[in-house]
Amino acid sequence: MSDGNLFPTPEHAVALYREDTQELYRQADRVRRRVFGDRVFVRGLLEFTNVCAANCHYCGIRRDNTAVHRYRMDEEGILDVIGRGIERGMKTFVLQGGEDPEWTTARLCRFLERVRLRFGNETAITLSCGLKSPADYRDLKHSGADRYLMRFETGDPVLHQRLRNGISLKRRLKGLHDLKDAGFEVGSGYMTGLPGETEDIRIRNALLCRELELDMVGIGPFIPHPQTPLGGSPQESLSHAVRAVALVRLLLPEANIPATTAAGSLQPDGREQMLKAGANVLMPNITPVDHKKDYLLYPGKICLDESGFECVGCLSLRVKTVDQALCFDRGDSPAFAGRTG
Repeated sequence: MSDGNLFPTPEHAVALYREDTQELYRQADRVRRRVFGDRVFVRGLLEFTNVCAANCHYCGIRRDNTAVHRYRMDEEGILDVIGRGIERGMKTFVLQGGEDPEWTTARLCRFLERVRLRFGNETAITLSCGLKSPADYRDLKHSGADRYLMRFETGDPVLHQRLRNGISLKRRLKGLHDLKDAGFEVGSGYMTGLPGETEDIRIRNALLCRELELDMVGIGPFIPHPQTPLGGSPQESLSHAVRAVALVRLLLPEANIPATTAAGSLQPDGREQMLKAGANVLMPNITPVDHKKDYLLYPGKICLDESGFECVGCLSLRVKTVDQALCFDRGDSPAFAGRTG
């Protein structure tokens, strides 16, 4: 154990991952409770554009999928959704989109300034819009963004380049370092069960999260989309993703870790499994219902026909089954607070 015997060492965490799944889960839950208590932070997820210039082999909104009905929300529509979320007590929002050439950095900056003027600085805004330049990240931070999510998906360089249609892992990791240099609270993460993945790769993925000193880590199961080059791939067990959550919790005790929608899409209690294994965040999808069905990164996505605001009551009941409770605070990462003072 390390840190005054409060947290396992990385070596011990990896050994548990390999040898004793139930003890891995028990210790991950203990660490989560020590850091976060019974709080599960709520983030409103808003998918504001499904237009994407990237062509990743696993993604349902990839550039070459001509079957997708493309959409872009306008600024007023996004502001309206954020306002509705604030009325319901939400204090943090994730604006996620494809790498959309019409949502330039300049446009995003102007929009962020409008968000700050209308809602003040108590609302935390997370962006997830893909790779940009160091100057772009600095401008976005200066304009009012607090956090940025950019998953690396796999830490294996060969697998990464193949699945991302030639984009190197080195370039992705450079973007994460640029985000940290710009002053963001930085999130990343990966999928489990990708074709060509091994147990050693899964362990290296988790250790890479620790090496990057991430403030937020999102982990979800790969779910094959029929309109992608990986559509015929086998569906691997959710257990890989749940074990990964537990391992990352032990490696990064103070990081925020969501119980991902993909886990709930693969198994009805998938998010609860992640919460019991160390996750501490839920992200109800507050995208307008008429757009939800068009943002399908993977098939079988849950809650497409109902408002994410309606989902909050259901989520409150779900977290009670694992002796936790929803919390609408900003939920800044203790890791980020400790790093930035």
